[in-house]
Amino acid sequence: MLSFDTLIIGSGLAGLTLALKLADRQKVAIVTKRSLLDGASAWAQGGIAAVLSPDDSHDEHIRDTLTAGAGLCDPETTRFVVERGAAAVSWLIDQGVPFSKEDNASQDFHLTREGGHSKRRIIHAADATGKAVQQTLADKVRAHPNVTVLEHHIAIDLITGRKIGKSPTRCFGAYVLDTSSDRVDTLSAARTVLATGGAGKVYLYTTNPDTATGDGIAMGWRAGCRVANMEFMQFHPTCLYHPHAKSFLISEAVRGEGGILRLPDGTRFMPWHDERAELAPRDVVARAIDYEMKKGGLDCVYLDITHQSEAFLREHFPTIHERCLSLGIDIARQPIPVVPAMHFTCGGLMTDLAARTDIDDLYAIGETAHTGLHGANRLASNSLLECLVFADAAAQDILSGSSEPPEPLPDWDESRVTDADELVVVSHNWDELRRFMWDYVGIVRTTKRLQRAQHRISLLREEINEYYRNFHVTSDLLELRNLVETADLIVRSALARHESRGLHYSKDFPLTAPHAQPTILRPQD
Repeated sequence: MLSFDTLIIGSGLAGLTLALKLADRQKVAIVTKRSLLDGASAWAQGGIAAVLSPDDSHDEHIRDTLTAGAGLCDPETTRFVVERGAAAVSWLIDQGVPFSKEDNASQDFHLTREGGHSKRRIIHAADATGKAVQQTLADKVRAHPNVTVLEHHIAIDLITGRKIGKSPTRCFGAYVLDTSSDRVDTLSAARTVLATGGAGKVYLYTTNPDTATGDGIAMGWRAGCRVANMEFMQFHPTCLYHPHAKSFLISEAVRGEGGILRLPDGTRFMPWHDERAELAPRDVVARAIDYEMKKGGLDCVYLDITHQSEAFLREHFPTIHERCLSLGIDIARQPIPVVPAMHFTCGGLMTDLAARTDIDDLYAIGETAHTGLHGANRLASNSLLECLVFADAAAQDILSGSSEPPEPLPDWDESRVTDADELVVVSHNWDELRRFMWDYVGIVRTTKRLQRAQHRISLLREEINEYYRNFHVTSDLLELRNLVETADLIVRSALARHESRGLHYSKDFPLTAPHAQPTILRPQD
């Protein structure tokens, strides 16, 4: 058994920020499924939204967030996050993050504007902000003597009092599989923090990395935490469609610079769906593409930015230009094949303003958590801001609490399991889940499709639980188990919402209800 003051499961921006804010006073462990940088935070192309300009204000940022959230943002949480934005960015600057300046001679940071924002307030590092931030923080985490980084480790489940005959509503740590040795480690901690990101891999097409399998949400739910608003899964309209290019996002800024969406025969189609055409909000554009693909039986549509010069594209979209060119797509001369893709999980484990969940000594931060900030649709670049603010809030709460020593815990029991004999079942179930979630629980939903998905999930869960009980755990099995759990939460939440609001669009309930209410699921329900 390994013991720590705080155990952080996940190594995205929220997890790394929390580790650095605790490490001078605590012994901290970070558990991450692959390497320290293999998470969604490092993939963020945009930036961090914060009030950094004298012609901007907290009230304007709050208003933009509430508008995007379609009536479901929590006003107290929104103000809490926005008012701490400048301090959060200042902390990153102090860590040495190389944000873009106005020009080489300027000391002023360049601020850009994205969809839904009324002002320029997005601080960024070219078109690869997440990578710059994560690399800076990861280097500091690796160098800190009080931080133990456990790479290639995947959490199996939280250890709660219910499992070991102690207080049933307290978390004592987690069982973790070392995938390099197939050994299960017992990690005891006075505080445990879930920072595992979202659940994009529950869908066939996603901009998320392979690590985004809903692990923290599923583990928290199994431990007894409430979840909220899991029906609001944000789909980005334009993900690169190519057999060798999983999960590569084509920024909406390409449409902002005049990119045109076309059918395979070259026909422009967005004006048929919305007077704002390609500059309509993400959910509108995603639904339009989904409609045209289903109507025409298309694999993808095309985003045409060829009216811009190659020099312009290299300057404004260096990452996108280089990636497409490596796949044989010259975006200066040919349109980019794109599909909508699941992008962000707006719901998650319910937390308070200190990032505490319903289980004592268990916290959730980042995309794993439902703080109330995003409502029914996330405002662009508010996600990294949320990671920073709630990592700081969690750190303050943890450091102000009593420092109880970690508890001795029983080892993982594998005395009654054997090696799996049919691993193909796991890969087949993974593929089936992602396909029917895309087809039945995607951008446009119906009650009948949701019920079909629910039936399939029930059958898959039965098979997977049998596997989990009888065979040695593997990373693929653990991720599939968590994905099925998360998929069930998404479907149950979607069935409970009898309206269309924000990211949830139902053909059976196309109108928006006069009063917005969150969807809250409780484990005992």
